[in-house]
Amino acid sequence: MEPGRGEAAPAFLLLLLLLLLFLSPAAPAGTRRPLPPCRAPQQPGRASGMGAPPVAPSLLLLLAGAAGLCRAFFSLPLRVSQPAAPRGSPPAPVPLRPGSGGGRQRDAPAEPGGLALASEPGGSINFLAMVDNLQGDSGRGYYLEMLLGTPPQALNILVDTGSSNFAVAGVPDPDVTSYFNTELSSTYKSQGIDVTVKYSQGSWTGVLGTDVITIPKGIDGSYTINIATIFESENFFLPGVQWHGILGLAYGTLAKPSSSVETFFDSLVRQAKIPNIFSLQMCGAGLPVSGSGTNGGSLVLGGIEPSLYRGDIWYTPIKEEWYYQVEILKLEVGGQNLELDCREYNADKAIVDSGTTLLRLPQKVFSAVVQAIARKSLVQEFSSGFWTGTQLACWDKTERPWSLFPKLSIYMRDENSSRSFRISILPQLYIQPILGIGENLQCYRFGISSSANALVIGATVMEGFYVIFDRAQRRVGFAVSPCAEVDGSPVSEIEGPFTTEDVASNCVSVISFHEPVLWIASYALMSLCGIILLALIILLLIPPRCQHRYTDNDVVNDESSLVRHRWK
Repeated sequence: MEPGRGEAAPAFLLLLLLLLLFLSPAAPAGTRRPLPPCRAPQQPGRASGMGAPPVAPSLLLLLAGAAGLCRAFFSLPLRVSQPAAPRGSPPAPVPLRPGSGGGRQRDAPAEPGGLALASEPGGSINFLAMVDNLQGDSGRGYYLEMLLGTPPQALNILVDTGSSNFAVAGVPDPDVTSYFNTELSSTYKSQGIDVTVKYSQGSWTGVLGTDVITIPKGIDGSYTINIATIFESENFFLPGVQWHGILGLAYGTLAKPSSSVETFFDSLVRQAKIPNIFSLQMCGAGLPVSGSGTNGGSLVLGGIEPSLYRGDIWYTPIKEEWYYQVEILKLEVGGQNLELDCREYNADKAIVDSGTTLLRLPQKVFSAVVQAIARKSLVQEFSSGFWTGTQLACWDKTERPWSLFPKLSIYMRDENSSRSFRISILPQLYIQPILGIGENLQCYRFGISSSANALVIGATVMEGFYVIFDRAQRRVGFAVSPCAEVDGSPVSEIEGPFTTEDVASNCVSVISFHEPVLWIASYALMSLCGIILLALIILLLIPPRCQHRYTDNDVVNDESSLVRHRWK
């Protein structure tokens, strides 16, 4: 689930330009004599004397200009609206560590911190115990059962690789069947810090604290984790969802209210001493996206379970450690290259996000994909509402419409940068059954949508693969999932290697405009704007106290005047 955006930034350059123009009247040519000893020296470019505006009106105009111009003239991504701490007190620091309670290959076991496969019998990690520990569907997400607090309270938690906070419902909500009552837990400790997270759809506000958790079908033992208890939300808990919280598995860079909050998985790696890797399988291919929630899946914490994939694992490097950002080289529809600049696929990022239900594409890419599918499809006419997600397409239940649509392939850069591989999804994954109308019709939705700011490989694609998030080696792996079958036939493919001679050496923008860098730049610009404003106010207040009356011989030559050097 990708966090949303806001905007804010200073624009002091235009303010400075206005001030320089305002305070720089033309001066007669000549020479300037030295000032008398006790007079304040003039600032370069400021000619005082006859015709200069009075100080008080100048100050008022300055303040009015500052109020009008110190606004945003460009946008910065913002994912959280951070409320003030309770009772106006400064937020207490969150403990960084809460106390404890290339290419195609078959991987071999490694030391902790590296790659791990199924553990030996009697080992500390039993990956087989984690198989089928998820439930859900691509329409409403896949969730994991957890036990929170002392005594334990059972909750279902949505698995989301597109955010970094662990948060659960903390008060009753009409759209959730259960919530975490902190008053009933003897081990819960509140940090007293409010946190708000906004996603591309929905938002929540809660209070940060810590408590112990156990995962019945996960790592053995109890661990102390940072938990946000949600007391207010908007379009976050939706009708019919079976989960009561969200487990953000992305990097700490995205954690709110700051990256100093240790994430769930970082805490687990540190306390349980497991390798810094997890893997995910979601088994909903060809099944209704709004079903009963009985579809299965697996979240393997600490390694890879060989029974959950077939063939080889293909790895692509993680470009930036915030989301799981990867590099997309090109897309094909029915074997036909879209012929777009590869940077279009990565504008402004391409990420792997289990909390997003669809395959989301930048607008230009989305339009090209829709046109290509429409050309390749055997369906002569389609309403535009089907492509935009506002209408369903229905067929007789005896028909299989998937044969009418082409295969969609996504090329990714291999760990060996001169090679690539492609993951392909058949129509069974992106033409998704929704519901039946009467006894004879089955309706479908289009499992691809447009995005304003990212290419998001969501559940539509991930349901075809076993996806490995190898944080230790900064890579994401894909392998064919055995559960990605419809009527006994596979609906996903992986092929390679292919050469990358026909694409640019780097399809990702060199400048990564993600949130921490932008916040630093924003605050730096605001500070500079404030310093300049304060200095100019002081300069306006100084002349009346020590004003020099020019005689006819006191003139300012053109060399010292901004008439010649004024900004154009």
